[in-house]
Amino acid sequence: MGKNYIDIEDDHGGTLRYRKHANGRGLVAHGAKVHPQAHVEAGAYIEPGARIGAGAVVSRGAWIQDDAVIGSNARIDAHAHIGAGATVGDGASIGVRTEVGAGAHIARGARIGDDETVPAGQAIATDRKGLWLAA
Repeated sequence: MGKNYIDIEDDHGGTLRYRKHANGRGLVAHGAKVHPQAHVEAGAYIEPGARIGAGAVVSRGAWIQDDAVIGSNARIDAHAHIGAGATVGDGASIGVRTEVGAGAHIARGARIGDDETVPAGQAIATDRKGLWLAA
């Protein structure tokens, strides 16, 4: 039987240990908290201190940085990047290849489309069609 973790060298020569999440086999760093009912697809990375809520989906190639929070039933599409300390509210959706900057806040139920950039520290809410509103 194969091992359930992988060690990866970081930018500073240290080693980070990632375990494979039971629901999807995505890589979860030591110190991250991922709800057992979340789905983290293979090829996704969850960094130390990040928290992923129940029912959330993190698609392949997505990268959730340190201390980011992904709410319950949120969806992070393929190759999206959630910056350090950013928050994605419950039921929110982040599109393919979308960049959410460090410390940004995506409101509950917001819909951010594909190939978008949310600046660091920005607070975003959307209407039902995904049009950005002042948050």
